Amino acid sequence: MFADNDPRLSRLLEGIVRLASGDLSSRIEVSPARDELDAIIMGTNLLAEDLQIIYEELEQRVQVRTQLLHEAHLEMQKMAMQDPLTGLANRSALIDALKAALSKDSGRGSGEGPVLLLMDLDAFKSINDSLGHTAGDHVLVTVGERIRGAVRDSDVVARLGGDEFAIVLPSASPDQASIVGHRILAALGQPVELPGRTVRCGASIGLSAGIAGKTPEDMLMEADVAMYASKAEGQNRLHRFEPGLLLVRRLRSQLVEDLRATIKDGGLTLHYQPVVELATGRIEGVEALVRWNHPTRGFIMPDEFIPLAEEAGLISELGLWVLRTAVRQLRDWINAGLVDRQFSVRINISATDLQSLQFIEDVRNILKETGVQPDQVVLELTEVAIVKGNELDRYSLGGLRGLGVGIEIDDFGTGYSSISYLRRLPVDRVKVDRSLISGLGKDPSQPDLVAAVLQLIRACGLEAVWEGVESAEQAEMLRSLGCLSAQGYFFSRPVPPEQIPELLAGQAESAARPT
Repeated sequence: MFADNDPRLSRLLEGIVRLASGDLSSRIEVSPARDELDAIIMGTNLLAEDLQIIYEELEQRVQVRTQLLHEAHLEMQKMAMQDPLTGLANRSALIDALKAALSKDSGRGSGEGPVLLLMDLDAFKSINDSLGHTAGDHVLVTVGERIRGAVRDSDVVARLGGDEFAIVLPSASPDQASIVGHRILAALGQPVELPGRTVRCGASIGLSAGIAGKTPEDMLMEADVAMYASKAEGQNRLHRFEPGLLLVRRLRSQLVEDLRATIKDGGLTLHYQPVVELATGRIEGVEALVRWNHPTRGFIMPDEFIPLAEEAGLISELGLWVLRTAVRQLRDWINAGLVDRQFSVRINISATDLQSLQFIEDVRNILKETGVQPDQVVLELTEVAIVKGNELDRYSLGGLRGLGVGIEIDDFGTGYSSISYLRRLPVDRVKVDRSLISGLGKDPSQPDLVAAVLQLIRACGLEAVWEGVESAEQAEMLRSLGCLSAQGYFFSRPVPPEQIPELLAGQAESAARPT
């Protein structure tokens, strides 16, 4: 055993205290004696060494985990401020950039300030609907890259959602920002290559300049108002915000609410324009055209309120009202003995209707409710709506054909006319756009064009209605070329339903006009 006064005991106790306090690098000196006390000291040193190794490994693991947590936190922060599809900033990041730019501008007083460009793609919905979301996503990514390439490194480019983008120029004049905006429009005017095809997707841009006292929300609102003014002017436009636009916006919003109420309350009316058999002058049917007599603004043209209904999501509700009212009116004429089994009513429907399977059921229910024969109802869709349709559109067209109603292409000849699509579409007839006969009687080459279009249509097993006939000469030329049906102001303008009996009674007189 070792003596109580052995100095090694005190060194051992001191070493154990140091280890207990956390000084794992501390070691106790071993004497040359190498006795039992030294063995205890060596064991203590080995234990300290093992503890030091364990502690260092633990410390390293904590450092790694802390770094991983830090990186994950940074990634979450990045994700919270980034659009996942395009990698651009998102709305939150855009608001922060605007706040920072406005704060900096207020501190330096006069001079260039922040400018916001708000952009909405003009043709994205039709691309997404007809080609699918994968193609749509590819277009959005490409658009983001082109915007990024058209601005400065200091500018913030954001995707706010859907097909809406925004650009914050932290320091620019409105004129400089306009140049950037037009550079973006030029970049987006280039075609986008997709697998197997090429598409184009323009944009409308609104510009808001930041001044003292404005908030990011103010700038977004102003840019949005300016963007819709740009859309109203046509595609690929840029419009700066002007205070007067706010009044236009409020009037437009009020008009939307008025339209919503008048659809619900039955404040709309239908006028009917005859479709005439050229050889006999017989009225073979009518086209139903919606009219709105606003209580304070008077008659509002369909060209104004129908696009409004589309933007406000009211077009299906409006279309259903027109469909039900027109078919019920046909039932009344049948009951009164005014029209025969061959008489039909033509009703315009929107591309939105084809996207709803409920629409087929609505048509079925209205036919059942009125007892009108399906082939006496002809649904008209524009060329664009039919040709650019997706699988759901084609399914809906097939379902409507299954009900027995007629399907007619409206505005034929305005951009997509070709034998390839005519042969594969489930349609019965086409309505040739008025632009194709506007030169009849003036342009000597026009009859040859009409004859060629007629031959194209008949080669596909279809017949045509020629719209826009405004003179006896045009009607006679169409009849002599073998065209069967037409409509236009020469025969009659659209009239209220109570005037249709008079037109039907005067068929014999009108039949003599073309000859």
